[in-house]
Amino acid sequence: MTSMFPQDLSITLYDPLAELLGAGDGRFSYTFDDAAKLSGHACPTVAGAFLMTVCALRELYGEETPQRGDIAITIHDAQDQGVTGPITQVFTLLTGAAADNGFHGLGGRFARSGLMKFLPGTQGLAPFVFERRDSGEKVGVNYDPSSIPADPAMGSNLQLLMQGSGDQAVQQAFTAAWRDRVLAILADAGNTTVSVFPIEQ
Repeated sequence: MTSMFPQDLSITLYDPLAELLGAGDGRFSYTFDDAAKLSGHACPTVAGAFLMTVCALRELYGEETPQRGDIAITIHDAQDQGVTGPITQVFTLLTGAAADNGFHGLGGRFARSGLMKFLPGTQGLAPFVFERRDSGEKVGVNYDPSSIPADPAMGSNLQLLMQGSGDQAVQQAFTAAWRDRVLAILADAGNTTVSVFPIEQ
């Protein structure tokens, strides 16, 4: 199958539960295509969720392979607030960290439930905090795509399409502009849109 988006930005994690249960050697490689398939679309928010995870895990693990299922994530917001839900779904896809509805474990091991906690009404140093459970090392992550602005005509074209008054040319212009911005955000690889900083234990 042809890739929908560039494949050069990827992350590989090792999941011991996957290896135990026969899903190959437990090494899973993810690209933005996987996040888009999970979400059913590609947008700056989904791109940001993917980039935040990649940048956070690179900061936490360096040259090591991150261990899926051994990463905890704290979100300083409610899970149904704004775009928090779509962002955290991508977090779960990549890290395995899940809220209380996640996998409860096997023989007292490999639990994923409770590894993602939502703390609405709190103000942390960052909206998202990733933690290595083996070492307790934490990093805060923030995402701001405003440095990569959208085509000024995109908003009005979307409005026309939602009203049912946009023709094929309007749809093509909107789709191209939308995709171009997502591609630009991915090409930036978080350099100007993602902030990652350590949080003292």
